[in-house]
Amino acid sequence: MLEVNNLGIEFGGVRALDAVSFKSARGKILSVIGPNGAGKTTLFNLISGVYRPKAGTVMLGGDDVTGLAPHELARRGLSRTFQNLQIFFQMTAVENVMVGHHVHERRSVMAHLLGLPSVSRQNTATRERAMILLEHIGLGRYADQPAGSMPYGALKRLEIARALAVDPSVLLLDEPAAGCNPRETEEIDEIIQYIAGTGVSVILVEHDIRLVMKISDRIVVLNYGRKLSEGCAVEVQSDPAVIEAYLGTEQTQGELSAVGA
Repeated sequence: MLEVNNLGIEFGGVRALDAVSFKSARGKILSVIGPNGAGKTTLFNLISGVYRPKAGTVMLGGDDVTGLAPHELARRGLSRTFQNLQIFFQMTAVENVMVGHHVHERRSVMAHLLGLPSVSRQNTATRERAMILLEHIGLGRYADQPAGSMPYGALKRLEIARALAVDPSVLLLDEPAAGCNPRETEEIDEIIQYIAGTGVSVILVEHDIRLVMKISDRIVVLNYGRKLSEGCAVEVQSDPAVIEAYLGTEQTQGELSAVGA
């Protein structure tokens, strides 16, 4: 679904990402991990069109989409969430999800200004789809509540629901469990696996090693902007270079043992 080839970028002469390559598959979960500053969010920004790479290519469904704007990538089936919540807090939960569907709407601005019946039908269909997504994510009871009144864990799921409204083939999740308690993290875990089960290629950046090792089909490890390792959980966990760079702390090793990785 997504192929990244030798992707790289520099900021002020500093190479933030250098020759990173990997492939993601339909219905699989690929996690990107690494220490703070390893280049994980920069990688997501390059893939999703926030930054334009200085080197390398991004292929989506066999097409070269390198440097396309985020809204163009969304129309092609690539969606993402952000490390920090990007929610419209004054809008209801269902309205937030409806925003994500706008890339598929075909009514013109003039049709909206004139209040044509086709616009009303479109809005009704968009709301129905948004309600279905909220139910699937377990947020149906919040549908007509202002997002600002929702608990933090529910807001993290709301952002995922809005990303799904794009109807993506590839979904980038940037630390979806950050700041969540264990129960909320478990809910995020179940949602990610559900999404992959629908055939979406999920690419996950996450610091919760227990979560990563539990649900990932493959793991890419970054360090200082370069790919340090790639493999399944067992392979990455046992890679000496990864242990030295990222997984070597007693706490993290204990977390890995606890999940049986």
